[in-house]
Amino acid sequence: MKDDRYKGGQKPFTSGGPAASRKDPDWFQPAADAGAAEDAETGLTIVEGRNAVLEAFRSGKTIDRLYVQEGCKDGPVQTILREAKKQQDLILNFVSKERLDQLSSTGHHQGVIARTAAYGYATVEDILENARRKGEPPFVILLDGIEDPHNLGAIIRTANQAGAHGVIIPRRRAVGLTATVAKTSAGALNYTPVARVTNLTATIEQLKKEGLWFVCADMAGDVMYQLNLTGPIGLVVGGEGDGVSKLVKENCDMAARIPMKGDIDSLNASVAAGVLAYEIVRQRLQVK
Repeated sequence: MKDDRYKGGQKPFTSGGPAASRKDPDWFQPAADAGAAEDAETGLTIVEGRNAVLEAFRSGKTIDRLYVQEGCKDGPVQTILREAKKQQDLILNFVSKERLDQLSSTGHHQGVIARTAAYGYATVEDILENARRKGEPPFVILLDGIEDPHNLGAIIRTANQAGAHGVIIPRRRAVGLTATVAKTSAGALNYTPVARVTNLTATIEQLKKEGLWFVCADMAGDVMYQLNLTGPIGLVVGGEGDGVSKLVKENCDMAARIPMKGDIDSLNASVAAGVLAYEIVRQRLQVK
């Protein structure tokens, strides 16, 4: 297995606390929160779909108002209604499908819409603390220019299932935490910290001081099975069209290629992220 990571004398991650200086004011602070999709009347975020609404309840979010389609009495809806009874101040409305269609920003509400406080962004330090709290070497997914909310939601869902401690996205030229992202994540957004930063390259440089190594998805890289992807690691995945930008790629320690045998030359960004994330999982399981 190829491993050139330790030639530069990079500091290892320590569970006792961060090693980098906190003098840089930009890298640990989240960028201004653009908010998720908001209801024009109340400024509250709209959460749509049965899984997303149920996980919002179960994760402890305060739901201001719940809309349920008239006549919906199946099991998932009854489960949501039982959770709703636990919140004393919640306003419950049974409404027509037409009314839900008007409220929906995704067009796929599945008969249930909730209004809740906007999804807040975490900080990079929150993500590192998540790893320390679990006693695990950090595993962070960084997204460079993902503009499709469905891809972002799917990657957040994969990150949660693969045991990643958080996701980092750039402030510009990338989608934020919208209602579509929340729904596509199937509730994972409630449990997976997402940090939004001004400068992805600067964030990578500072995380290197914390002991992390970085691998980016690149069709010109080494086959992923040949790389050492254990230990504290950041996985960088590029946007749907241009992939990982040149400057970000130059700041990564390794480039990983997914072997492909088909007639087209690339995978969807969320699929590529999933394949690489689970190669990291596989290698981590082997060293335990």
